[in-house]
Amino acid sequence: MNWMDEGALYSQVSLFLREDLGRGDITSQAIVARNTRARGRFVAGEKMIVAGLEAAEEIFLILDSEQQLEAFVSDGEEIEAGKVIARMVGFADVLLAGERVALNLLQRLSAVATLTHRFVQAIEGTGAAIVDTRETTPGLRMLERYAVLLGGGSSHRFGLDDGVVITANHVAIAGGIAAAVKDAKKQQGQLHKIEVQVANASDLREALSNGADSLLLENLSPEEVSRLTVLAKDLSPTVTVKCVGNITLENIRSYAEAAPIQIGVSALTSSARAMDVSFQLQPF
Repeated sequence: MNWMDEGALYSQVSLFLREDLGRGDITSQAIVARNTRARGRFVAGEKMIVAGLEAAEEIFLILDSEQQLEAFVSDGEEIEAGKVIARMVGFADVLLAGERVALNLLQRLSAVATLTHRFVQAIEGTGAAIVDTRETTPGLRMLERYAVLLGGGSSHRFGLDDGVVITANHVAIAGGIAAAVKDAKKQQGQLHKIEVQVANASDLREALSNGADSLLLENLSPEEVSRLTVLAKDLSPTVTVKCVGNITLENIRSYAEAAPIQIGVSALTSSARAMDVSFQLQPF
């Protein structure tokens, strides 16, 4: 696994299981005889990009260290409705205990990957890159950001300790863009590139003249993004320009054609609809 360490995944998934299981699955304890074995399979109910197989397997491994998931597809693979994603054979009570949490993760992460793929397809050929944001589900950031990568997107900063982004609120507190950029450079030195939110040409010039490495354009029209991107490149050919805010599948190509290098799409992790995945269980 190269996207996060096993310990991080185990800790995350353990919390999810604890929330759902509580003191135990009292329904299965009342109905299912001990050591009853069963066969379960995850089935796609619609076309999607699969994401979350390793996380789903970890759910069952925590419940039973001998339990293994046999996957018929890989994370990041596009599949059609009706495809069997994976199957498991094991103790029925274990499969029932892990069913809902595993489904939640597969449905949620596949939704993020699938929506990301749609955005990536919408700007194909423009040279722009789709990047994620910090608008993630609390507790799921690591997994949701992984799903974005599977869908063909890229990652921006993971958290507040992962990069310097000076927003309008920072500027208001610092007393201006120049002061904010200078303070950031003084404190961070060359450790981090500095991204600055700008709203107009005056802000843009002030940010670049004080050493900003990247510009953030928020809630501007494609025409405004295009105009400011051209100006930024004229003043600093190496500057990175990113636009965010009010970006949808319907309008994203217009933004991409305005020539920013990155387009931040909060909807990837804040608005993805859970995909239709079922878990079908039979005696074995």
